[in-house]
Parts: sequence; C-alpha cells; structure tokens
Amino acid sequence: MLLGRRRARAGARARQGAFRTYVVLDRRTPASELAGRLLRKAFPDHWSFLLGEIALYSFVLLVLTGTYLTLFFDPSLAEVPYRGSYEPLRGVLVSEAYASTLHLSLDVRGGLLIRQMHHWAALVFVASIGVHMLRVFFTGAFRRPRETNWFVGVTLFLLALVEGFCGYSLPDDLLSGTGLRTADSIVQSIPVVGTYLAFFLWGGQYPGEVIDRRLYITHVLFVPGVMAALIVLHLIMVVYLKHTQWSGRGRTNRNVVGKPLFPVYTAKSLGLLLIVFGLVAAMSAVAQINPIWSYGPFRADQVSTDAQPDWYVGFLEGALRLMPGVEWNVAGHTVMWNVFLPAVVLPALLFLVLYLYPVFERWVTGDTAEHHLCDRPRDRPVRTGLGVAALVGYAVLLMAGGNDVIATEFHADLNLLTWLFRAAFFLAPVAAFLLTRRVCLALQRHERRLLAEGEESGQVQQDVAGGMGETHRPLGAERRYRLLVREIPRPLEDPGPGAPLRQRLRAGLSAWYYADRVELPLTDEERREISGRTAGPVAGGVPEEE
Repeated sequence: MLLGRRRARAGARARQGAFRTYVVLDRRTPASELAGRLLRKAFPDHWSFLLGEIALYSFVLLVLTGTYLTLFFDPSLAEVPYRGSYEPLRGVLVSEAYASTLHLSLDVRGGLLIRQMHHWAALVFVASIGVHMLRVFFTGAFRRPRETNWFVGVTLFLLALVEGFCGYSLPDDLLSGTGLRTADSIVQSIPVVGTYLAFFLWGGQYPGEVIDRRLYITHVLFVPGVMAALIVLHLIMVVYLKHTQWSGRGRTNRNVVGKPLFPVYTAKSLGLLLIVFGLVAAMSAVAQINPIWSYGPFRADQVSTDAQPDWYVGFLEGALRLMPGVEWNVAGHTVMWNVFLPAVVLPALLFLVLYLYPVFERWVTGDTAEHHLCDRPRDRPVRTGLGVAALVGYAVLLMAGGNDVIATEFHADLNLLTWLFRAAFFLAPVAAFLLTRRVCLALQRHERRLLAEGEESGQVQQDVAGGMGETHRPLGAERRYRLLVREIPRPLEDPGPGAPLRQRLRAGLSAWYYADRVELPLTDEERREISGRTAGPVAGGVPEEE
C-alpha cells in the first residue's frame, strides 16, 4: 500500500514537471502552434508513398547495427596470426580488420546475425531509395515546387552508393580486396591526376597501409553525418511543401486529402518500422550473405573466380567488362579509355542527367506552375519510355557484370556473350523506349474507348434483328474522375525557320515529348472543370489539408 502511494506521488511529480517544462517552452517558442499543425498534417494513403519510409527505417536500422559493429571491428591492416575458432585459417597471417570481422562473426554471441542485418539493411536501403526515386520520376513528383527535394534525393542516392562501397571494403577479405583493386585502377585511370590521387588515397603504392582506416572513418562518421542532415532536410521539405497525391474525387491541385499524422499515420508508420526490422532480421537469420571465411583473407596476387560486387555497383562491373581494351599514350601520359569511360565518365553522366532532368523538362514544356497531383506514367509516354530505357540499360550492364557466371552455368561462349551484351546495351534501351511509348498510347486509347462506350458488363443480349452483342455500363464516378483529371502540356508552337537555334531546338523537343497524345471525349463544361481542378495554388500559397 505504501509502495503504491509512493509510485503515485512520483508519477504526479513527473507529470507536473513535464507540464511545467512544456509551459516554459511554449511561452518562449511557438511549440503549441507548430505541434498542432504537425499533428494535423495530412498524409495521402497509398502504398507507393511508403517507399521513402522504408528507406528511412532501413537507415535507422543501419545506424543501430553499425553502432554495435564498431564495438568489435578493428580497421588496421597490420598482419597478425589468426587464433580464432575457424580451424582452416588457424595460424594464417591475416589483417587485424579480417581477424576482427571473423571474431565478430564466429565468436561473438549474436555477432553474425547483427553483421548480416547490417549488410541486408544496406541492400534494402539502397534499393528502397532507388525505387522511391523511380516513383518520383514516373509520377512527375520532381516538378515545382519539389526540385530541391529531388536534388537532395539524388545526393542521398549517390552517398548511399559511396557508403555501401566503403562498408563492403572494410573486412579485407579476398572479395572486398578485389573491389579495392578495381577502385585503385579506376582512380588511376583519371588522366594526369589519377596516379597522384591514388597515391594520396592509399597512402603509397597499392595496397597501401591506411586505406582501411580512411574508409572506416568515412563509413562511420563523414558520410552518415551528411546523410542524416540531408534526411532531416528532406523530411522538413516534405512537411513544408505537403505531399503529392493521386488524382481522385475531392483531390485537386490545391488541397491534400489524407489521414492525420497522429494517431492514424503514426500507428501505420510504426507498424511499417516493425515490419522492416522484422523482415531484415528474418532474412539475416535464414539467408547467408558475404561469408568472408569462405573467401579467405585478401592477397594482392590472388583473385577469386565469379567475384561480383553488391548489386548497386554491379553496373560498373558490367561496363568495365564490356568496354574494349583501348589505351592511348599522350605526352607521356597513359589514358586508359577502357577504364576511364565506363567507370568514371558513365556514372558521372548518369548522375548529371539525374540532377538536370527536372530543369530540362521544365525548359522543354515552359511549365512553371506548381504541381501537387501525381502523373500517371501512361499519360507521359516519352518520360515513361526514357525511364524504362534507362532501367533496361542498367539491367544489361548488371547482367554483363556476371557474364563469366552465365558462361559457366549455361556452357556458353564468354566472347560471344560479351558481344551480345555490347549490342544489347545500345539496342535494348531504344527498343524498350519505343515499346513503352506505344504501350502507354495504347492504354490511353483503351481509356478513351471506356469513356465513350463504358466498360463491359459481361451480359450478352440479342437485338431485334437476331444479332448478339455484349452490353456496356457507364464507368463509376471515381474511375471516370481519375481518367479525366490529368495534366498533359501542349507542345510549344513552332517559332519558324528564322528563329534562333535555341528556340527551334526547344520547340522540336517539346513536339517530340508531347505531340503523341490521345484526346479524351470531353465536353466544354468538363474541360473547364478539369482546368479548375488542376490549376495550381495562388502565388506563394500551399495546398490545403483535409
């Protein structure tokens, strides 16, 4: 009884202290106003909007598991005799990094599970960022006013690749050492400054003695710090700019319809957090990844067969394998085009295109309005075709990175496979673009027929002349709204042959982007209503939340 009274008094004092702290804070800052607005923030309810949250929760899991791993890992490359529990390597000279990773994996209770969770979470993190960016690209969510968030997202994706490579290279096993050997060749392929840069990074001639420590600091401090800051900025921009939403009844370009942050969306988000943690833990418990004891310690004169990096940098491996061996000697400097073009120029062009695409599309369309409704990919056939072509090109490079494995497993000629992948890298994206554009236009024509005739009812009737035919019923209001309310820019007018080249180029690209379109059967009243629904907020305004 006495213990219960003490607990009650302690709880009362705690609540009173918390209330006083809140009052002090509220009198000096707009805490109540900001908290109220944040808790009432509306989040549209659609599964595709959860992809970014999966990336966020994967990052949280990476921080938690990575913190645990730092307690046991030693990034030193100094060689010591291995004295752990793995018998095949007992007495072999290995680096401190490799020995500490083996100790963590095989001798620390739960260490292998945490290490595998860290690795799997890294793969999920990069994959979820990539798929989230694809969703943003295909739905046009990178347009004004969200260009800054697109730039932040591309930077996060780039940093995720760097972070993954640094972590992948730390154990100093034969597989990660092969990756560092490749990285050294890539750095040295940069004309003029490459050899100096490689000497600085590795602290001397390859393999050097300091690269693992530098990668370790980069992996646990520099890149995670920058990524955490960018994630916070990204979330602040999402809150400030409001969320995009799919077209539907009651949803316009001037409002946001969804569930409030608390308690509905908070409960859903917490459930997703637990699902991500649980699935990553389950995969780590049943699916082995990166068994460094099987690869053995790194030796500069050895390389394992069918060695491939993690999937997110596999396209670089494929590009290196497809590039012919071309080297020039210019003024005493060797220019290794066979490494420089696929491993330096290609990824640089890739990220340059990602950064500049929102600016390019705005220039082509001349569209400076705000957009808060998501585009359906079929309504933008050229943009969708370009995205699919890029994915196909990436898939070709990824498969080319395993051409030796494919040749071994299917008893195929490796040289023939290389030439097939070379041809596919140039031809497959073009074919994918043309096919995707035609599919998008075909889907638009199908929807026009649905709007004009209605959807099939499944009932067959006989007319007075004896003919048989299927009846149709009008589309429901929700589906009809979704099909009709869309934003498709008109091509810019042709400025004529006497106009400057820049204007003629812009008009030509605009016609290529938006000339192919399927007009829907609309009345003048419906056109006016759609224009009102898709009109953006007033200057300086933000969408209202419902």
